[in-house]
Amino acid sequence: MATPLQSYSEQTILTPDVQTTCEFVQTLMKMQRAAQLITSTLDLDQLLDRVVNDLAASLGNVDVAIWLRHTETEEMVLQGVRGCRQHHKGERLKIGRQGIVGHVSATGQMHYAPDVRLDPYYIVCEPNIRSEVSIPLKIGGQVIGVFSVDHIEINAFSENQLLVLEALAGHVAVAIENSRLFQRERLERERMQREGDDARAMQQAIFLKATPLVPGFAFETAWHPAGSVAGDWYDFIDLGNERYGIVLADVSGKGMSAALLMSATRAILRSFAKLHSSPGETLAHLNQTLLEDFPMGKFVTMIYAVLDAKSRELTLASAGHLRPLLINSHNSFLEVDSGLPLGLAASSYPEITLRLDPGTHLLLYTDGITEAANRQSEEYGATRLLNHFQQSDACINGLIAEVREFSQGSEHPDDATAVLIRSR
Repeated sequence: MATPLQSYSEQTILTPDVQTTCEFVQTLMKMQRAAQLITSTLDLDQLLDRVVNDLAASLGNVDVAIWLRHTETEEMVLQGVRGCRQHHKGERLKIGRQGIVGHVSATGQMHYAPDVRLDPYYIVCEPNIRSEVSIPLKIGGQVIGVFSVDHIEINAFSENQLLVLEALAGHVAVAIENSRLFQRERLERERMQREGDDARAMQQAIFLKATPLVPGFAFETAWHPAGSVAGDWYDFIDLGNERYGIVLADVSGKGMSAALLMSATRAILRSFAKLHSSPGETLAHLNQTLLEDFPMGKFVTMIYAVLDAKSRELTLASAGHLRPLLINSHNSFLEVDSGLPLGLAASSYPEITLRLDPGTHLLLYTDGITEAANRQSEEYGATRLLNHFQQSDACINGLIAEVREFSQGSEHPDDATAVLIRSR
C-alpha cells in the first residue's frame, strides 16, 4: 500500500504592515513560484539542487545550503549547496557543536546572524559573507535538516524576508519527506520486482522445457501466469517402462505465496510418484503430507494421470479439479468421481481408466481458462471450450489466444494452464 504523502498546512502569521510592503509581495511571489516547483519534485537529489538553485536565483547575491540529519551518526550532512566554495556535498558538522547549522539542528530554532563576524557559532563559508540565517527543517516536530542562506551584506535579511524564508522552509521540509517516502517505496517496488523476476525465471526454467517424446503420443502445453509467478503448473514424470505421470494442478490464491506452495507440492508429488503405482494412491499419500504442512485454508486442486504408452491406457484421479475434456468424434467432459482438494481433509481418490486410441485426445486445464471473464463479467465457460475443440485445427495456442481475446480488459485475470494429450 502506498504511503500517503505529507501536506504542509502551517501558515506564517503576517502583520498587516508586512503584508502591504511592495518588497514583501515581490519576494513572496518569487518564493511561491519556487515552492510550487519544489513540491512537484520527488527525486531527492533533483529536489535539493532545485531548492538551492531556485532560491539563489530568486534572492540574488546569496549562498544557499541544505544540510540533512544523519540519524545514525548524529551529524548534519551537506546535501545541496549553491555558491559556497568552502563546503562541498558530503561534508559533515557535529550537531550542537559545529557552526550555526549544528546549533540550529540542536535547538530546533531559527538563528539569524546579522553580522557573522560577531556570531559565536559561525563557521566561515566565504570570506565576503557578512550575514547568515539558518532555519530548521521539521517534520512532526523533529528536525530533519537545516536550510541555510548567506549574504554578502551586513543585516541583509529584513524581518519580512525571514518570515518568507521560514514559510518556505516548511515547504522544503515536506518536499524532502515526500521525496524520501517516494524513494523508499520505489526501492521496495524494485526489490519486489527483482524477486518476482527471479521467481518467474525459476518457474520458467521448470516449465518451459521440451515435452517428453513418447511413441504414439504428442503433448501441447500452455502456462500463462496472471502476474510474475503462478500457482498453476503442469509436469511430466518418467515412471519407467514407458509409463509417464502427467500432472496439472492449481494452488489456491495467487502470487508469491501460491508459487511457493506450488513448488513444495510439485517436489513432494515427484518423490511419491515413483513409490506408488496408481494415481489414486499417489494423491492419497500426497494429501496426507499436505494436511500436515499446508497453512490453514490453503489447498490444491489436481489431476494426476498415468499414461501407459504400450497399452495406450491412461488412468487418472482428480483432487477436486475441473473435469478433463475428451476430444474424439463426440467431444465430452469425462465423468470423474473426484476426491477433495489436497490439503483440506482426509479423502480417497477414485480412479478412471480410458484407452486413448489414435485420433483421441484429452485436455487438462485450469479454471483460469473457463472462468476468464469479459468486461460484462461473462465467463468463457465450458461451452466455449467444448466448441473450440469442435474445430479440426483446434490447438492449445489457439485456445489461449481465444481466451485472451475474450477476456481482454478484464480487471481480475487468473493463471491459465493447459495440457493437451494427443494420441496419434
